[in-house]
Amino acid sequence: MKLSAYRITANKVRTTRILSIKTESPTVKIFTLKDKQCAKAEPGQFLMLWIPRIDEVPLSVLDVRENGMVSVAVKKVGEATSALHDKRVGEIVGVRGPFGNSFALKEGRILMVSGGTGTVPILFLAKQLVSKTSRLVFVIGAKTRDELLFMNEMKTRFDKEKTRIIAATEDGSYGVKGLATTPLKSLLAKEKFNMIYTCGPEQMMREVFDLAEKYEVPLEASLERLMRCAIGLCGSCVVGKYRVCRDGPVFTSQQLREVKQEFGHFKRDFDGKRIRV
Repeated sequence: MKLSAYRITANKVRTTRILSIKTESPTVKIFTLKDKQCAKAEPGQFLMLWIPRIDEVPLSVLDVRENGMVSVAVKKVGEATSALHDKRVGEIVGVRGPFGNSFALKEGRILMVSGGTGTVPILFLAKQLVSKTSRLVFVIGAKTRDELLFMNEMKTRFDKEKTRIIAATEDGSYGVKGLATTPLKSLLAKEKFNMIYTCGPEQMMREVFDLAEKYEVPLEASLERLMRCAIGLCGSCVVGKYRVCRDGPVFTSQQLREVKQEFGHFKRDFDGKRIRV
C-alpha cells in the first residue's frame, strides 16, 4: 500500500512535552500538548500517543488551537494509560497523527449520542457545529454521575436556547437511570432529526444505529477498536471489510449496513482472534 506524503509525515513520531494536565473525573485526565501536525486534526480524527518505555495508545482528539496546541482525554484503564496518568507537566511523550477521517458537518436538528470517553470526539464536533446548526441535542451516558464527562463545559459553552443535554447513568445517580440508549428510544419516537452522531461502547452504538435505521435518520458513528499501526497495515482494527484506522474511524449508516453482522457483535483481540464485543 502506498502512503501519501501527508500520511508519511503524520506517521512520523514527534516528541513533545506535556504542557498541562486537568482532572476531568476520577478516572479521566485531559492532557494538552503542542504539536503543529496534530493541531490540524478535524473532529473524529485520532492520534497515537507514545508513553516512553511503555506503549503507544490511540486517542480521539478533544480540541485543537491555532497555536499548535492539541488536547486529548485519557481514561485510566491499563498499563499505558496508568503510566500516562502518573506523568507530570513538562515530561516528554511522543505523538503520531492525526489519522483517519472526520465527521461530515451537517446542519439542522442534530442528535449527538455518546457514552464514556466517546464524548471526546462528540464535544470536539459540537464546537464546530454550534455555529452551523439550529439545534443540538446531547444524550450522554456514564456508569455514575462522577463519570459524566464535560457536563460543566457543555452547560456553559453552548446556548441554552439551541442546546439540550439529556444525561443517563447506570446507577441512577444523575439524570435518567439506565444506558444512553434508554432516553433515546422515546426521544426518536417524538422528535425528528436531520443527523445522528455517536461514539462510545460499540454495543451502545449498535443500538443507536438500529434506532436510526428504524426512524430513518442518517447516522455517523466513530468506532473505537484495538489499533497498533494506525495506517491500515496490521489489521487489528478490522470490522468486516473495513480497517477502522484507515477507512474510519467515522462510518456512515450505509457503511455500517455492510458490516452489521459484525458491528456491535465481534472485534479482534491482541492476537488477531475474532471475539465477542
